[in-house]
Parts: sequence; C-alpha cells; structure tokens
Amino acid sequence: QVQLAESGGGLVQVGGSLRLSCAASGRTFSRNVLGWFRQAPGKEREFVAVITYTSGNIFYVDSVKGRFTISRDNAQNTVYLQMNSLKPEDTAVYYCAAREARFSIPSKNPGAYDYWGQGTQVTVSS
Repeated sequence: QVQLAESGGGLVQVGGSLRLSCAASGRTFSRNVLGWFRQAPGKEREFVAVITYTSGNIFYVDSVKGRFTISRDNAQNTVYLQMNSLKPEDTAVYYCAAREARFSIPSKNPGAYDYWGQGTQVTVSS
C-alpha cells in the first residue's frame, strides 16, 4: 500500500523556521513529481511548491518565494520543505502529494495529484 507521511510540523513564533519531511513507503517515488500544499481553516487547499523527479524544475507560490525551499532525496524516497521567516499567514495543515510517474509535468492543481499524506499542522504565533 502506498503511503506518504509528513512530519516536522509544530508551533513556531513569527520569523522562525521549520523543516517538513514527507517519506514515501510502499513504492518508490523517485520518478514522481512531488508537491507541497496547505490548507488553512475555512480556505481551499493551496499550492505551495512542486519539484520534478530530477529536481530540474521547481516552482513556488509567490507568497513563499525566497522563504521556502523544496528539495528531495530520491535515495531516501523523501521530499522536504524548509520554511524560514515564517509568518502567521503560513499557518495551515501542510500536505505532501505525488503524481503518478507517467505524469512528468509539475502541476499547481491539487486535482492533478494521485497520492496524499495525512497532513501536518504548522502554526505560526505572533
């Protein structure tokens, strides 16, 4: 059974940092497009960052550019999201997601992803 499991969330003060991890099990995701999304209470799920399997294409939502960094370790079947200079508006449940390997194009649309983790809460306090 394919599973994605996020970790690393928590409570942090404004300006602080967190590093989220998403480990895949059940199969390898080394050739899959991997993405991070977030959902705040009462809001739709929002694209945060995406990375292709060679790490050759990386995209971010404008609101996190310069503060967040997505990376992956294909040998460890893990994708990361380093979050710096956190703001209260970054508070949300963060999800990692994977596209099927046959879809090599990175996407900002949650509907394009086939596998999802359970999410990890990030709370930024002011």
